[in-house]
Amino acid sequence: MTRLPPPRPGAEGSGPGAPSRSRSRGSGPREAEGARAHQGFAARRAPRPDGRAAAAPAPVLPGAAGARAGGCRSRAGSGGCCAVGRASPCSGGTMASRTRSRTWRPRRNRPSSCGAREPRSLPVSEEMRSLITEKGPGPVEDDPDAIVKGWLQREARGGVKGPWIRPRKYWFVLTQDSLDYYSGSEVGARRLGTLVLTSLCSVLWPDKQTYKETGYWSVTVFGRKHCYRLFTEHLNEAVHWVCAVQKVIHSKAPVQTPTQLLMHDIEENRGSPEILEQIYRCNPVLRYTSGPLYAPLLPFPYGSSDHRAPGPHGYMTLRDEAVKLFNSLQQLESERDPVPLIQGILQTCLDLQPLVDEIYCQLVKQTTEPPAPGGPGNLRCWQLLTCMSCTFLPSPPVLRFLNFHLGRTESEFPGSEIAEYGRFIGAALGKTRVRECVPSLDEIVVLIQRQDMLCTVHCPGTSACTVAISSHTTAEEVARELVARLGLSQSPNVFALYEQNRHHERPVGRATLVADVLTRFENLAGEETTQDSTWRLCFKHYGFLDTENVPRDSVEFTLLFEQAHEMVIRGYVPTSEDTLQSLAALRLQTLNSDFSTHAPVPRPEELFPVHALHSRLRASCQGPPRCSGTRLRAGLLAGALPWGHSLAKQQAEQDQKLRGRLREEGASVMAAIVDRWKLLQGMHRAEAMAAYLALVREWPGFGSTLFDVDFHTSAEGSCPQRLWLGIGAKAVSLYKPGEAEPFDSFCYGRISSFGVSESSTFRLSVGDRDLLFECSRVDEIAQLLHTYLTSLASGQTPPREELANGCRPGNSPDSGLRPPQQRLCPATEPWRHQSSAGSFPI
Repeated sequence: MTRLPPPRPGAEGSGPGAPSRSRSRGSGPREAEGARAHQGFAARRAPRPDGRAAAAPAPVLPGAAGARAGGCRSRAGSGGCCAVGRASPCSGGTMASRTRSRTWRPRRNRPSSCGAREPRSLPVSEEMRSLITEKGPGPVEDDPDAIVKGWLQREARGGVKGPWIRPRKYWFVLTQDSLDYYSGSEVGARRLGTLVLTSLCSVLWPDKQTYKETGYWSVTVFGRKHCYRLFTEHLNEAVHWVCAVQKVIHSKAPVQTPTQLLMHDIEENRGSPEILEQIYRCNPVLRYTSGPLYAPLLPFPYGSSDHRAPGPHGYMTLRDEAVKLFNSLQQLESERDPVPLIQGILQTCLDLQPLVDEIYCQLVKQTTEPPAPGGPGNLRCWQLLTCMSCTFLPSPPVLRFLNFHLGRTESEFPGSEIAEYGRFIGAALGKTRVRECVPSLDEIVVLIQRQDMLCTVHCPGTSACTVAISSHTTAEEVARELVARLGLSQSPNVFALYEQNRHHERPVGRATLVADVLTRFENLAGEETTQDSTWRLCFKHYGFLDTENVPRDSVEFTLLFEQAHEMVIRGYVPTSEDTLQSLAALRLQTLNSDFSTHAPVPRPEELFPVHALHSRLRASCQGPPRCSGTRLRAGLLAGALPWGHSLAKQQAEQDQKLRGRLREEGASVMAAIVDRWKLLQGMHRAEAMAAYLALVREWPGFGSTLFDVDFHTSAEGSCPQRLWLGIGAKAVSLYKPGEAEPFDSFCYGRISSFGVSESSTFRLSVGDRDLLFECSRVDEIAQLLHTYLTSLASGQTPPREELANGCRPGNSPDSGLRPPQQRLCPATEPWRHQSSAGSFPI
């Protein structure tokens, strides 16, 4: 039985062709044969329970440890995918392979190989095979393996960071294995360098910006160690080279790292504890390491520009970011406050999705046979793995490997804290789905404690409700719990969660994760400083199917009253100023009961629509066109003529006078409101709320959701008109802003189709008319229409727990059921969360 020497510490391999720490000597046939057999890492056949050698890939010893175990020490110019340990000083192909075979003699007390009789080499990477065969100085022009050849100019070493230097011309030859360049095209020309092509190489197309700056079209080819930036004066020649190189790269078999091969071995031998023990013992790449990682555990493409994440984050290549993430894991073990660092790692994985599997593999590695299981440093890795499991779902092979690791850890440390983390992670992986945001700081704090998070939902007119949620709780589940808790199960109306601040409001899609909404609030809180811009979750009506038969003593009546008051304050109840003052007095009676000089009075903008007062005052101040002409002259002449400054000063004085008049008028209106409040002496709160709603119901549009839209009568040649689009339970109406009666209304029986034709265009077909509306909330319009049409088609109102898209569970847009009048399918995606909400359901 062949025995293996113990691996050198800190010299792990993680990729095919990983460079060895040992130096090579000689380059004879025997050495070349040894390099072909092992290629920087060795493999052993794992014995079956019956004693025979298994045919499946067995555990490998990558890198330097593998080179010593396999009986050879090799040094190659351009290795395979990746490596753990000291990076090879050799360049990408400018040095031929020099290897020397050396067999290790068995010694006592050394760990044996996995019971194998004969060493079996793994599939040799294309990059290594290309380096093994020495290319002689034969006739360059008559090379039968050449695919494309010709003169190109190569960028001088050092890149173009400084002043651009004119590149030098070389003779390039593209073969099925490499891209070589020579000093000339004549027979016997000296080969100056080689870039070996594998499936991980990449090539960039020529761009106009480089041509404008240099006068040359560039072709950039990325290899493991080197990057060739080539130039030509002709675009068709550059495109020809790019296509040829890309075709060679696509023809290569995918490169597999030792980590991937070992994952396959573990899955095949998971029923044999002895073999698994030998796999982990013989392959340090699977176990915890305190040393640095010099290359990723999984294959990533070489290159930079095409593999960077968009945005201002300034990420490097995927390979470099994978190594930086491992450094962050090691830093995490000694971090006193791990929460910010954990969030940063999660954000990197969200921006660079291919790194999700890599960080999972790194965490499995660092939690396998650590020096202090259950210690503070080890628990930090388990806490990050917990947050990862609630944010990202790995690919199926990595998921199977992770589940095996969790089961193995639980069996080795039953009842321990890391076993509890393993059970929590396993349960979370079964419920995790794609997330829009990484967990917030508060969510990370509760996740590392394996607890639920408390979410506060504000209910207008009632106390706020606290709901326990997890990272997987949706808005639909929260709304169902609130409907049951508030006793709204028998209501025919539809309710939803809303994102709300003082100026904006937007519904939350029923499939949206509440944890993502809270993270968005946390991000907005860092950008906005005023208290009025603070966002919160609110539970309100979404679809108004029956507002007449709501019991006065119910919670729903209070919700309806508060929503009607919001509608009044935002100016969506066109009525007289006298009625608005009466509504404000009823609001005061509801808040403070009878009049008292010590009763707190809200701010005027919380009782009366101030914009109506602004409009009346501005209309009275402008008068003839003299005022607007003054503004025009002030804008055109300010700073250009001597009297421009004087006109601007006059305009500032006029604005100051206007603000003074607004304060005077506001005080006068508040005095009138207080006088009306005094007349309500003895009226109970319920009576005041009923009287308030009775006045609001006098407007025919009550119960509709209003959207500010730009109306087009046709696709071409129409001038947009600013209107209110009202979506109600029985009809769609068009209002001129501020007018109580609609100038046009369409019942749902007349609507033949509707849908979102563009990102901000909503199309409504009524008979032979096509109505186009420009709005930032077109998805919300379409889904609200679908809610009402679904209720009409089914002959009953949808359940209360259905949220923003208004689809009952059995009659969703994806289930195939369509209202009879509808021909176009409305948008069914989650809300886009536009920043400007404009209007809201009423």
